[in-house]
Amino acid sequence: MLTQFTDKENRLTLSSLHNFPKDAYPVGRLDVDSEGLLIITNDKALTDYLLNPKNKHEREYFAQVEGIPTENDLQKLRDGIVLKDGLTLPAKVKMINEPDFQPRVPPIRERKNITTSWLSLTLIEGRNRQVRRMTAAIGFPTLRLVRVRVRNLLLGNLGVGKVRELKESEIEKLKKISSP
Repeated sequence: MLTQFTDKENRLTLSSLHNFPKDAYPVGRLDVDSEGLLIITNDKALTDYLLNPKNKHEREYFAQVEGIPTENDLQKLRDGIVLKDGLTLPAKVKMINEPDFQPRVPPIRERKNITTSWLSLTLIEGRNRQVRRMTAAIGFPTLRLVRVRVRNLLLGNLGVGKVRELKESEIEKLKKISSP
């Protein structure tokens, strides 16, 4: 699904999920091959805060990658990776057990002779397809990518295509400015 409300090519968009207010806006984007937490709001102050790169708020992703990275490979991500658009800021990264997500539709490509593993990557910048480019740069292409956290807000067990309204306390915590 596209993380926008309209599409000239009539592809599936956010407007098919819920009757959002006309002035609602997705905060951050997920590419069409990615899944997970997306904040949609008409709170302009919250949008401005979360989209401003100087605020460096954390976004955590679970990435299924081809192969099994070594500690040395993970350290490269922690140190920052040189991409076409420059050096990334250091990421927090660790190997994790396979999360209990719903099956992906369509399913990821699988090769019987290549093992996969899962990483938790936490970034404080939001470049286009950044996680995918970072894991590819160290030789472990991302097969499945799920955003599980923005600042203190967790995806939890919210199902694919499901929408829930944030509690006022969650909105206030998202707005609360803190250092990274």
